[in-house]
Amino acid sequence: MGYFNSALSSSSQAKDDAPVSGGGLSHNGKFSYGYASSAGKRSSMEDFYDTRIDGVDGETVGLFGVFDGHGGIRAAEYVKKNLFSNLISHPKFISDTKSAISDAYNHTDNEYLKSENNHHKDAGSTASTAILVGDRLLVANVGDSRAVICRGGTAIAVSRDHKPDQTDERQRIEDAGGFVMWAGTWRVGGVLAVSRAFGDRLLKQYVVADPEIQEEKVDSSLEFLILASDGLWDVVTNEEAVAMIKPIGDAEEAAKRLMQEAYQRGSADNITCVVVRFLVNEDTSSQVAPRNQDTSSQVAPRNQGTSSQVTPHNQGTSSQVAPRNQNTSSQVAPRNHGTSSQVSPHN
Repeated sequence: MGYFNSALSSSSQAKDDAPVSGGGLSHNGKFSYGYASSAGKRSSMEDFYDTRIDGVDGETVGLFGVFDGHGGIRAAEYVKKNLFSNLISHPKFISDTKSAISDAYNHTDNEYLKSENNHHKDAGSTASTAILVGDRLLVANVGDSRAVICRGGTAIAVSRDHKPDQTDERQRIEDAGGFVMWAGTWRVGGVLAVSRAFGDRLLKQYVVADPEIQEEKVDSSLEFLILASDGLWDVVTNEEAVAMIKPIGDAEEAAKRLMQEAYQRGSADNITCVVVRFLVNEDTSSQVAPRNQDTSSQVAPRNQGTSSQVTPHNQGTSSQVAPRNQNTSSQVAPRNHGTSSQVSPHN
């Protein structure tokens, strides 16, 4: 299967974990996107994000993801680098997108675990992604990052936070021989506060990377999508987030608004937000790619889309950079899901 502008993306990391923001407009003018990401009150960053516009078999495709790491950055960084590339190269990406997404999630998880054979510390990552193919929006989720849409003015969660105390998740874990216990919050094996994730090798029998996938139709009632790590959702409700950015037409400014609000409300985590605006009924002639605007408390990504750009963690390569700067991906992150002292689930 051929696709043009393979992995149109650039990568950037904020110096000293300063906040970053940016965005762009699709080639066909049907959607715009913006992102904003900050370490927040944490001393280090484990969040990554990826925003890409690509072409697959003649279709303009949008790929957006938020990856929240725990136990270190390795899993989140790996997923950011590989998940979408694995997905768009899947032979059934267009013909059977849901199965392609599921395969890509599990293949990426398996390949990451193989790459970690020589590491003793266990790292993991959530993944909340949105794939736009024609008039289809497919949201896939593993972990407790979240996707919310605004349809007809109403906030609708299109993903479910995967927590160990959910009845079906707890049953699945116990059926596999694991257990869930209270340790400040409900945790798998007393260790991990999410029930699905990439990585987490020592808990892999119980903590799976099988995504839950929900499909939505892109029509005139679908206004925008929010993808965000739990640094936002810990302090802002779905309804508040939608109401907050509904009047903001610029997707980058909307993402920045969410990030800043979460920080002001006291979020103790890294904060990463991606906003996608659907332009079905809007005048796209007035839409321009976001300007990487600076505020006194926010620094826009630097030198995006340059072929020589390399982030401190090698997040981008020259083959992933397109001259249009349509895509951006960045690592910023830590979030503790309680894995800094991760041990075998039976300890």
